[in-house]
Amino acid sequence: LDPAFCSDMRPVEPVPEAERARFMGFVRPDGGVGTRNFIGVLTSVNCSATAVKAIAAHFTPERLAAYPNVDGVAAFAHTTGCGMSSPSPHFDLLRRTIGGTARNPNMAGALIVGLGCERNQVSDLLRSQGLEEGPLMRALVMQDVGGTRATIAAGIAAVEEMLPLANAVQRQPVSAAHISVGLQCGGSDGFSGISANPALGAAMDILVRHGGTAILSETPEIHGVEHMLTRRAISESVGRKLLDKLDWWKDYTRGHNGQFNGVVGPGNQAGGLANIVEKSLGSAMKGGTTPLVDVYDYAARIDKAGFVFMDSPGYDPVSATGQVAGGANLICFTTGRGSAYGCAPSPSLKLSTNTPLWVKQEEDIDLNAGEIADGDATVEGVGEKLFELMLATCSGQRTKSEVHGYGQNEFVPWYVGAVM
Repeated sequence: LDPAFCSDMRPVEPVPEAERARFMGFVRPDGGVGTRNFIGVLTSVNCSATAVKAIAAHFTPERLAAYPNVDGVAAFAHTTGCGMSSPSPHFDLLRRTIGGTARNPNMAGALIVGLGCERNQVSDLLRSQGLEEGPLMRALVMQDVGGTRATIAAGIAAVEEMLPLANAVQRQPVSAAHISVGLQCGGSDGFSGISANPALGAAMDILVRHGGTAILSETPEIHGVEHMLTRRAISESVGRKLLDKLDWWKDYTRGHNGQFNGVVGPGNQAGGLANIVEKSLGSAMKGGTTPLVDVYDYAARIDKAGFVFMDSPGYDPVSATGQVAGGANLICFTTGRGSAYGCAPSPSLKLSTNTPLWVKQEEDIDLNAGEIADGDATVEGVGEKLFELMLATCSGQRTKSEVHGYGQNEFVPWYVGAVM
């Protein structure tokens, strides 16, 4: 298909700064704004996963009651960090994901724990990501500290020192321009492209007009409709960056039974989708209609406002992990099949595509876009309702997944390299 670069690109009419929507956020020293106020405990390698989980588990709601401005102490463990090629693109990707997560504006502070003999050495990790140790950025190496018990004790002590500093930060009114939303699409159905996804796109158009950022990802799920995005690119070079990502995916998935061969997952098939183009047509609608400003590598820091694209798999936990590492302080997640998902440190709002799903799984879903399919609401009306819900969520209103305690098990960096 003809990419027709920039042919459908229409400039955004921004809302004047003085008239932009506002929310109550946590302002960081670097100018970033958080919608939550977490302390993160991260690993350089899987070998320290048990230690970081034990450190975070110590900080129960009862122990955090004295720190009302702190949303929690969350563990971010993963399955790699050693047995991998270094240097390599995969090694860089892992470090970028860890570093970006530690820097996310929803993090008041971070503790990074390593084992000591891994390829992803803690000192080199910090250096490569521009992370400097200080009162709110700490690091421990288990082999230096003295093993598991000693590391857990030292980690608890380090977090206890951070808590008063994190608690001293209070919410204050800020512009909606500081909202950066990672867009996700779970199991889809025949209503996804006519209800939840276009309604999410309508909300993103509002957000972009207010100066915010919408991050579309899941590269396999725009396969077949990429020309819809290249036509909205602000330049041919931006459009070609997107096509280059798709070419990489064609090589990456060659010989595998996956979406680049036109096959959608069992849940999508059961929802009524026959092939990847039908899935992609709906998926692309999450990004709204504003110009495509830039295309980013997975977990790269998003440094431009507006509608952007981040390369990622379609697998939601991996994709959202990259968006959060890039700076997303909110996730919006549409589903036609039902979703049980949350994403610390960034709250996740879930939208159902149909009313029967909402009735069945209302405890997990935050907004019913099925009203559009029922004829009881418009895409624009649900988009406006969602935008108001986003502002309330960014100001501290808890999502359904936060009530259930989701988030710490959904940190899943993209694994693309050999295990050795």
